[in-house]
Amino acid sequence: VQLQASGGGSVQAGESLRLSCAASGLTLNHYPIGWFRQVPGKQREVISCITSAAGSTYYADSVKGRFTISRDGAKNTVYLQMDSLRPDDTAVYYCNALAESRSYWGQGTLVTVSS
Repeated sequence: VQLQASGGGSVQAGESLRLSCAASGLTLNHYPIGWFRQVPGKQREVISCITSAAGSTYYADSVKGRFTISRDGAKNTVYLQMDSLRPDDTAVYYCNALAESRSYWGQGTLVTVSS
């Protein structure tokens, strides 16, 4: 099983990015998928997740109203659309899948937001 996170980059405050989490060896539609982020010296925090069956979503207060998680079953990919980015969104972003009591992580993609 491999998760590949991509789409990070350097943007100005107020701009948008879309992160992708593509999987091999795992059907993402079958499992809950989360997006996390980590700033050096701080704990990794969950910012959004989507359930497997009903596709219910969760957002941390810090991103609610600005970020949108979605999935494309045909592409076996989960996305995180990030709008109205702020400097405090700067972090390494990771995707995670909980499958059969195991936790799989992507390699992380860096998002840098400058003011």
